[in-house]
Amino acid sequence: MGALYKIFKENITKYSMVIALVGIMIFFQIASGGILLKPLNVTNLILQNSYILILAIGMLLVIVSFQIDLSVGSVAAVVGALSGILIINNDVPVALGILICLIVGALIGAFQGFWIAYVRIPAFITTLAGMLIFRGLTYVSLKGTSIAPFPSSFQKMSTGFIPDFFHGTGIHITTIVIGLLLSVLYVIYEISKRKTQKKYNFEVVSLGPLIVKIVALVTVLNLFFYTLAIYKGIPNVLVLLLVLIGFYTFITTKTTLGRHIYALGGNEKAARLSGVKTKQVIFMVFVNMGILAALSGLVFAARLNSATPNAGSNFELDAIAACFIGGASTAGGIGTIMGAIIGGLVMGVMNNGMSLIGVGIDWQQTIKGLVLLMAVAFDVYSKSKTA
Repeated sequence: MGALYKIFKENITKYSMVIALVGIMIFFQIASGGILLKPLNVTNLILQNSYILILAIGMLLVIVSFQIDLSVGSVAAVVGALSGILIINNDVPVALGILICLIVGALIGAFQGFWIAYVRIPAFITTLAGMLIFRGLTYVSLKGTSIAPFPSSFQKMSTGFIPDFFHGTGIHITTIVIGLLLSVLYVIYEISKRKTQKKYNFEVVSLGPLIVKIVALVTVLNLFFYTLAIYKGIPNVLVLLLVLIGFYTFITTKTTLGRHIYALGGNEKAARLSGVKTKQVIFMVFVNMGILAALSGLVFAARLNSATPNAGSNFELDAIAACFIGGASTAGGIGTIMGAIIGGLVMGVMNNGMSLIGVGIDWQQTIKGLVLLMAVAFDVYSKSKTA
């Protein structure tokens, strides 16, 4: 019982926002009369929040390195405008247009990264200037009007679904199969991790609690994919998100660059004395943020089916809030990709749930602000207890 209590206590601390997310979903599922978790609404939740989640991944690396980026919404807007000008007005092939937009995003990130890393202008000031510059360029390039429509192949990036290779009727069988395959991979991963820990004499969770954890997560995973399968299956943008989550989780946990980013955020001077090339790391973090901001802008433009001057409004606030709610530290050096995703989902479910039960936009903003404040207060309180 003592071991079970210890595991439960550790999981409460580690997965506090997961528990909060589940609680929020249960509340709005009941308050909305069961609408929140209907297949159509679950799919809409993914589509509505995809571009914020993409930004949150990049913003997590920025915050972990003890920086900030206020320009991502404006960068997403200007890249969305560029995509409309290239693909709609000038008939540039979709694939080439997307590639050009991503390169422009990288150049914007490099521009801001140069001023921050090498000229040593604080990130807050540099990206605040960037927010104004790129928002202004968006209005100038679009002349205050929207450009539409995009070709269907471009729209599918955000609104398309993977085809059902098994041609199921009434249910998307391919989605069910993918859910089962992911479940098998997860079980293999947990077993392999436990064997490795035992091999090197690390403390491992006893078999009973591990089985309970695996069964619970596999059940949730397959219920999620079953819900998607009842509607249209897996959205293309969800595949993109899963690839990004996997890639950046690997970068942050298994690579030298990831360790350097965390070392930089923990203590820049100590990291520099340890041989970390801090200027190059900061520069690369902002180049990466520029690319992901560009990708977010493309996904948003594809969802709207237009390039609009007001795109990206408040995206930076939602991305930053997602990271802090997901456990990133205001002091840098702490945070995970999955934490940022969970934080983004908390914000997304709250937005969707409050809309379903008729809460006005004014109160929505107030409640979101309070949630962010409480999340940061929790971070500060936790640090004061361990200091």
